[in-house]
Amino acid sequence: MSFLQEFKEFAVKGNAVDMAVGIILGAAFNKIVNSLVNDIFMPPLGYLISGVEFKDLQVVIREAGVNEAGAAVTEVAIRYGAFINTLLEFVIVAFSVFVVVKVMNKVIKARPPEAK
Repeated sequence: MSFLQEFKEFAVKGNAVDMAVGIILGAAFNKIVNSLVNDIFMPPLGYLISGVEFKDLQVVIREAGVNEAGAAVTEVAIRYGAFINTLLEFVIVAFSVFVVVKVMNKVIKARPPEAK
């Protein structure tokens, strides 16, 4: 069997197509979760903590400026607000995957046994 023929069989096999669909849906789901966190959850939370943009919360270690040689020096900061956003996104994704797996397991268990 030629290399090209083997690749063709692999590419059209159900598992490869299922995996591709899963990756595409996962990327789209990621956009939804990002929007949910950044546009729905974080604005009220930022409002509750004195009206700041939550993702901009940071502890500045060194301010941006110009050094003695006249070169630009970038700001160095610990961006804990962005980290909390990312952490919240992870929790939402993990919970969503948990729910999907739980539902799928119920569906699989509810199937009648196949006759042999």
